[in-house]
Order: sequence, then structure tokens, then C-alpha cells
Amino acid sequence: MKLEPSFYYRKNVTTVARDLLGKALITNVKGQISSGIIVETEAYSWKERGCHAYNGRKTQRNEVMFGAGGKAYVYLCYGMHHLFNVVTNREGIAEAVLVRAVEPLEGIDLMRKRRGDVHAHQLTSGPGKLTRALGIDRSWNGKVLWNDDVWLEDIGRKVSGKQLEVSKRIGIDYAGEDANLLWRFSIRDNKWVSR
Repeated sequence: MKLEPSFYYRKNVTTVARDLLGKALITNVKGQISSGIIVETEAYSWKERGCHAYNGRKTQRNEVMFGAGGKAYVYLCYGMHHLFNVVTNREGIAEAVLVRAVEPLEGIDLMRKRRGDVHAHQLTSGPGKLTRALGIDRSWNGKVLWNDDVWLEDIGRKVSGKQLEVSKRIGIDYAGEDANLLWRFSIRDNKWVSR
């Protein structure tokens, strides 16, 4: 069952980031379905320096973050990796959750075609890897997450407290003290979590 808009509208971005673990991210590209179970996320809020919208700074790149929750925020990183984020909260509050890794579920042969000859656990074990495997690019920026192109589903996978790993986010040393926020969430010992 697709996640309801109310799932995304909640006010606490870290709660949404935790709750996305175990949910399925599904794409439909020209009738071809591929999906994965979300196993790693990071939360970002306009209140902290790790966020593209820090201090409420709106740009052409991050504009979708300022809309109501439930849209995809897809941006290009290092000029080559598309990163997929889930916008949260209500309109005017710029917050999003980066989906860092998924465990392949459906369309694995299709993912291999898109990614090339890589080891099974390298297929979707990072934010740039999973977008390529699932066929997501910058043109998906702003898509509503309950349409027929991209959506998230509750597939009944619950992540218990002892399965949850909480740590600092990756690659945001520029954020000063905010780089130490424990806003990265992953499923402990899952082979698809990024290294």
C-alpha cells in the first residue's frame, strides 16, 4: 500500500527518516518496475548547516524542499550522481530525507543493466548507485511520491530498536558542529548499507 501524504507531512524530519527504514521505494520507468527496501537514510533540516536550505535560503536547486512534504528532491552531486530525497513537513519548512541505500527487491536484472557488472551488494549500496539502478535522474525532481512513476510503500517490514543503527551523516564535514548530529539511520548489519 502506497504511503499516505500524511506520512510525509509530519513535523519531525528525523522521525520520518527512521520510519522510512523497511519501506519500499518503487519506480516505474516506461512500464518497467524496479524497487528496493530502504536500509539507510539521512535527515536534513533548514535549521542546520548540512542542509541545502540552511537558514531558509531558497535557490533554484532546492526550491522543491520548500513545498509540502511528499515530493522527490533529486539533485546532482559532484556533477555525476543523482541523489534522491523525500521532502517532509508542511509548505515553507525546508526539510528532506536522503535515501542512502536500498536492498534490491524487484527488477534486479533491470538494475544490473543500468548499473553494469557490479557485485550484488554494490548494486544499490549508496545514494548515487541506487538512483542509477532504479532509473532516477534529475527529471524526477518535484515528482509526487504517490503517483505511478515513483512511490513508497509500507510492505510490513518493521525495524526494531535493536536493528536500528544511529550515527553521524556522511560527507558533510563543512557543516561544523552540525556534522556531529546523529541524523543517519540504517539497519544494523544489512549488506546494502553504504560503506
